[in-house]
Amino acid sequence: MQEPDARLNHLLAALPASDWARWKANLQPVDLALGQVLREPGHEPAHAWFPTTAIVSLLYVLADGGSSELAVIGNDGVEGLSLVMGGGSAPSRAVVQCAGRGWRVNARFIREEFLQHPAVTRLLLRYAQTVITQMAQAAVCNRHHAVEQQLSRLLLETHDRARCDELVMTQELISTLLGVRRESVTEAALSLQRADLIRYTRGHITVLDRPGLERRSCECYAVVRKECDRLLPHGSRARSADEVPVAA
Repeated sequence: MQEPDARLNHLLAALPASDWARWKANLQPVDLALGQVLREPGHEPAHAWFPTTAIVSLLYVLADGGSSELAVIGNDGVEGLSLVMGGGSAPSRAVVQCAGRGWRVNARFIREEFLQHPAVTRLLLRYAQTVITQMAQAAVCNRHHAVEQQLSRLLLETHDRARCDELVMTQELISTLLGVRRESVTEAALSLQRADLIRYTRGHITVLDRPGLERRSCECYAVVRKECDRLLPHGSRARSADEVPVAA
């Protein structure tokens, strides 16, 4: 069986060769299960997680049990930015949205890398800016846009990070991520299905027409995608952090 490649994660792929040698020796492969909690609010995590095929959601959970997704992390990023930003913990919960694989490093290692190696510092700060953009745009989206637009945005964000057109997403999960009633999710999903944009069955959503889904989505998806493409290497276009131009 072929050894999984940590560099399927775009941030890890962007590390210069001189830095990669250290990271390779400290990375541990992990299986991430659906619903697995990687970090609870107010708790400092012991590891930073770099998904490759898994997808992680950052959720804000209210006192009454309600929740809303703040940001999504897949093979484009890392869960554990609080470890390098100086605060240690964060008020959000990190939960595995789609099961898969990933890699982790311990908290001490990523802190030392961030403080001592400029290329790592630049790369993680740029990624932090994209997460801030996601959070800001999610707040706007939840306040101003219809559930169908929000669902379209969520499906596009998940599709970007998935390795196939079929997404394993239950009504309950979508309701939790969007912070809306399950009935609203059903209505929005059926509307997208009637337009032949998706095929919706219990626990599974297949993307049939991505361009059409982008047209149904609100502006929030495009805003975040543009910022991510501006700041970070992606997929086959991955470059080392030393090659990513610094914005003026």
